[in-house]
Amino acid sequence: MTYTYKTQGTCSTKIELELDGNIVKNVKFTGGCPGNLLAIPKLVEGLTVDEVEEKLSGIRCGFKPTSCGDQLAHACRAAYEESQK
Repeated sequence: MTYTYKTQGTCSTKIELELDGNIVKNVKFTGGCPGNLLAIPKLVEGLTVDEVEEKLSGIRCGFKPTSCGDQLAHACRAAYEESQK
């Protein structure tokens, strides 16, 4: 399943990802800091939605209440919930 998530409160504007069951694959960010947003997808490739949430949920970027990693955790959960409908 391919899913597109519109981010909120970050420099990146959207996240595209695929789920195979609850396994995260092919994460792509649009916008944001290129180095971080090339690294994060490599680090989460093959993890479960729960593992991504455990590692990235709640991370903040400076004074912002969220970060690209935190938004990815939200995107993974939203994609998984959508896939269960």
